[in-house]
Amino acid sequence: MSATPRPAPVPPSGTSVGTPSRSPEARPLVVRTVRLDSLPTGLTALVDLLPDVRPLTWVRRGDGLVGWGEALRLDTFGPGRFADAEEAWQATLAHAVVRDEVRLPGTGPVAFGTFAFDDGPTGDAFDGAREQGTLVVPRVVVGRRGEDAWMTTITSGDVLDAPGEDALAAVHRAPVTSPGPVRLADGAVGARDWPAVVAEAVARIQAGELEKVVLARDVVATAERPVDPRWLLARLAEGYESCWTFCVAGMIGATPELLVRSEKGLVTSRVLAGTIRREAGMSDDDALLHAAQLARSSKDLEEHEYAVRSVAHELERFCTSMNVPDAPFVLHLPNVMHLASDVTAVLDPGARASSLGLAAALHPSAAVCGTPTVAARDLIREIEGMDRSRYAGPVGWVGADGDGEWGIALRSAELGEDPHHLRLFAGCGIVAASDPAAELAESDAKLVPMRWALGAD
Repeated sequence: MSATPRPAPVPPSGTSVGTPSRSPEARPLVVRTVRLDSLPTGLTALVDLLPDVRPLTWVRRGDGLVGWGEALRLDTFGPGRFADAEEAWQATLAHAVVRDEVRLPGTGPVAFGTFAFDDGPTGDAFDGAREQGTLVVPRVVVGRRGEDAWMTTITSGDVLDAPGEDALAAVHRAPVTSPGPVRLADGAVGARDWPAVVAEAVARIQAGELEKVVLARDVVATAERPVDPRWLLARLAEGYESCWTFCVAGMIGATPELLVRSEKGLVTSRVLAGTIRREAGMSDDDALLHAAQLARSSKDLEEHEYAVRSVAHELERFCTSMNVPDAPFVLHLPNVMHLASDVTAVLDPGARASSLGLAAALHPSAAVCGTPTVAARDLIREIEGMDRSRYAGPVGWVGADGDGEWGIALRSAELGEDPHHLRLFAGCGIVAASDPAAELAESDAKLVPMRWALGAD
């Protein structure tokens, strides 16, 4: 299977690249954050607050941020999508009126974001006018960090709203509905054909064209009833609590991979590469045996080394010191186990890099693209046969001080204009020793979280 590369998209008529989607005469944002003293606890407490079907979410182990409404939306296109988003966000902040009574990461002005994997997507589903980067500033944000909880309101008026317990209690929440029965069908490349794509990549690697490439496939889900993202978010937040459950601009999922966190000068990246399936009902003893097998696998260790090396190399440009673990640990999830390494570093103040800027520099890492990056990306465009859209792109949030958290949009799905349909994605790292049939099985394992959330497992 192959797809012809297409040119970078042109913004639709009347839309400015990297500028707020509101008139130039619009008034500055007015932001107020207050403490909440009685926010319920629990893995789904935050997502249970969401009132509508366009939620914004970044939650892990019950902590994080949720938002709703849209005070501002910043859409960007093409190779400059990250820089344009950063510039537009900074321009917005320069005129904002802010009263933050809590002053923790995630308080004050916050933008949720999601970006396309590539600036030149391929595949028949590609719409050349579609934005490739989006920052959304909600009208309401509720957050929790340990014992601290807060509520932020963001308006474009000249009067501060009065957020707090009473305002939160007054929010009308429509009932959450299940999608009903769900049917799954092949996406751009069928499951029967995908191993041949993997075999082609293995042949290219063995011929010396590159060292590693990450190939992905999609599955189309069709639900009997419109899919309510809140239904999926609650299931993912509870069933995959160690992952970052997200929902931004139609991308939804629970990613185990943190591309970058920047907080008060400390930078962290959780790198995953190398996977083994965890079968349903597997005993703890069997899980430990499988974990040991993964930790000794030369194929998986090679794949992991490429991914860690690519992240460390990019962070060096922005940091004064760095800690790269000598060996990975095994991350246990309900459906799979991964080789994982937590890379930490101290940000160089002179670099003046925000979390969004760091995410742009790190993307695409070898964990989702391959190595060398350009050769891997070219091969993906040539043989993968689908438009990844925002799958495997950065997703997360950024605050007014530049700190924030960005994951990689894995274990995810894309909600389309028709609320009955979703595209589910999964990808695998391919190296010289990869077996196409085994990679297909691995991709099936990585589809489990979204299938389970939909009730289609």
